Amino acid sequence: MKQFLAAAALLTSVLAHAGPMGFNGSTMAMGDFSPNWQEAWVNHAVTPRDAFGGGVVLMRSDDKKLTRQFSELTYTRLLHRINGEHSQTNFWFVAGAGQLTGSNFNGSKTMLAPGVSADYETTRFYESATARLYRENLGGKGINHDFVSARTGFSFYEVDYEETQPWLIVEARRMRSLSDKTEITPMLRLIHNRYFVEFGVNNMKRARFNFMYIF
Repeated sequence: MKQFLAAAALLTSVLAHAGPMGFNGSTMAMGDFSPNWQEAWVNHAVTPRDAFGGGVVLMRSDDKKLTRQFSELTYTRLLHRINGEHSQTNFWFVAGAGQLTGSNFNGSKTMLAPGVSADYETTRFYESATARLYRENLGGKGINHDFVSARTGFSFYEVDYEETQPWLIVEARRMRSLSDKTEITPMLRLIHNRYFVEFGVNNMKRARFNFMYIF
């Protein structure tokens, strides 16, 4: 029973903050879909702190003239975790590398995408921040689509492990050279066991749908 409760607590924690990897031995799949940003990836946790995977990101500028497709292999590392009596704080590192194609150049280019994120959560409250570089050349001129985002939210009420828990999440995000606006999206998130779904409409009246599933 103690092992079951520990696993349930861990899984609920992973689902609540949608961290970039699941528990040891699990496979995580996640998607983020809107008109100008579409992302899907999967990774496998080989240790409690390390995961390897791959994904595809489709990007489009606000004027619809510039498009990018980035296919990457990823490595995720849990750098540090702080467990409080009723809270958890996580610090993450993510590294990606792969091929980039675009509407304004021929062929493909090699892109690197290192990033960091941090999150804090309880069973009723959540906040996180992410920064990730999407660059053809990390040290000089070239394609630069650096990405930053911040999230905060709360659950409407506590539930048992087998019940669905609704959350309200608000995210602000921005990507260099694709938009001159900060996208702000309030979303309803529904968490149940090994998956969650979330959907909303941003401040530019564009729909957004996200999901995550842990195998």
